[in-house]
Amino acid sequence: MAGARILFTGGGTGGHLYPALNIAEAARALEPDTECFFVGSRRGIEARVLPESGYAHRLLPLEPIRRAQPWRNWRLIWTAPAVVVGVSKAFRSFRPHVVVGTGGYVSGAALWWSRLKRIPIVLQEQNAEPGIVTRLMARRAAQVHLGYPEARGRLEVGPNTRVVDSGNPVAPSRENGESTGFDWPEGRILLVVGGSQGARAINERLLADLSEAAEDAVPDDVSIVWIAGRDHADRVESEAASLSAAARIRVVPFIRDLGRQLDRATLALSRAGAMLVAELCAAGVPSVLVPLPTAAANHQVLNARALADAGAAVAHEERDLSTGELWRSCRSLLEDAGRLQTMSSAARSRARPTAAAEIAGAVLELARTTDAR
Repeated sequence: MAGARILFTGGGTGGHLYPALNIAEAARALEPDTECFFVGSRRGIEARVLPESGYAHRLLPLEPIRRAQPWRNWRLIWTAPAVVVGVSKAFRSFRPHVVVGTGGYVSGAALWWSRLKRIPIVLQEQNAEPGIVTRLMARRAAQVHLGYPEARGRLEVGPNTRVVDSGNPVAPSRENGESTGFDWPEGRILLVVGGSQGARAINERLLADLSEAAEDAVPDDVSIVWIAGRDHADRVESEAASLSAAARIRVVPFIRDLGRQLDRATLALSRAGAMLVAELCAAGVPSVLVPLPTAAANHQVLNARALADAGAAVAHEERDLSTGELWRSCRSLLEDAGRLQTMSSAARSRARPTAAAEIAGAVLELARTTDAR
């Protein structure tokens, strides 16, 4: 056959989109004639990222399932005809050999269509607690690749499903001297990041802590790179300008390709999404983790506890944080080089830097046995 044709579906958030992008990059590195196509939502982060990625794609009027506001789910019915037409056109024009789903409400429609067309399905599940799409489709999948081995016991798979503890597919690390695309400060860096959309609670707590920490200010050799999120960056930048360390605080809404640049950070203050945790481990970055309390199935709390138990992170549940505690936690680590080194080694011990290549190899192997329909 010529190059394999792989259709990727997943998104809504970066935690579902970037695994797909990383697997696609790895597949093309293994076999340069591989063709990749993405199906996503007009509402998700993919609507901003995919047009700049260079990959062919189709964005559909997909709607999330609103568990907290079920009366708003009528939009699922309203948009269904356009979604079906869009999925049908994508499959008819691209004719994939295999479909890879990386989760999120975005992936459901394309995975069900691939099942109807008898096109093999591969699932990549990032979390220890599988998402609803993974749980629904696991029995119908040819392969399921797990970011956490604990997820295996929470899935019902088919008799011929291959389940692999692959780890999460992080981006390959940058080569020495390779440009990062972002002008990182010199010296030690505290990276503050709340995920692909930022984290209002972390932003507000750290601003409050720093404003009251005159006697416990940011060390002179430390800069803060603060990824505040597109909806929050202007406010954070405005309030940070009044802090004593303002000259060493850089507030940005987003850093493209962050996973490949994490080695610049000395310490990360972060949410605990599965992909970000995996990227921190691959880069050997110690972390202070504040898991999102509303994450589905409490999976961010489980992620944070796993890293803390391994000695790679300090975990704080948001509801338990007292005034000043978040900054004190970061400050104490920045002042303890030995502990940072120990945490860095613990993080690297959990890393799976070849996961993307391993998953891509398995997907390509499956594609070679498939006739496109």
